[in-house]
Parts: sequence; structure tokens; C-alpha cells
Amino acid sequence: QVQLVESGGGLVQPGGSVRLSCAASGSILSISTMGWYRQAPGKERELVASVTSNSRRNYADSVKGRFTISRDNAKNTVYLQMNSLKPEDTAVYYCNVLYDQRWVKNLRAWGQGTQVTVSS
Repeated sequence: QVQLVESGGGLVQPGGSVRLSCAASGSILSISTMGWYRQAPGKERELVASVTSNSRRNYADSVKGRFTISRDNAKNTVYLQMNSLKPEDTAVYYCNVLYDQRWVKNLRAWGQGTQVTVSS
């Protein structure tokens, strides 16, 4: 089995910063894409940022310029540095990876979710 363990969430003030991390472990041959989704109360889950194996990054327009996604391939870990946080960033953040095993490709795993609350 493959497991994603998230950390770094919590309560922060508007304008503050927080760094999320997500470590993948288990039977993994390679990881193609790692990303972060979020779901705010009453809203649909949305893609926040993603990064491919060759370090191509994609961001939602609402976070572009404020958030930075990165990955450490040696550790199978993805990070999300969130700066200049706004109340509308409040959500449960979920790590997601698209990975291959030896004989099975294009598998997807989800983290348990971590709450980020931006409030004064």
C-alpha cells in the first residue's frame, strides 16, 4: 500500500505564511505528478498547485504569486509554501500523487487532509 502523510497545517493570521509537506511511502516505482488540492466549506474540491517529475509547476490563478510548490524526489515529498495568506485560503488541504508501480501504472493516492485556517 501507498500512504501519504501530511503536516504543517494550522491557524495563521492574514498575511502570514505556512508550509505544508506531504511524504509518500510504500510500493512506488516513480511519481509523475504531485499536487495539492483544497476544499473550503460549501465548495467543491479544487486543484491548488501541482508539480511534475521534470519540475513543471501549475497554479490556480487565485494563488499564483503567493504559493510555491516544490518536490524532493529523493524523499518522495512535496511541499507547498503559502505566503500572503488570505481568509479565502481557509480550507482543508489534500496532498495527491500520481504514481507508478512495477506492473501497474497511473495509480493515485490521497493524503488525509490538513486544516489551514486564516483568521485574525
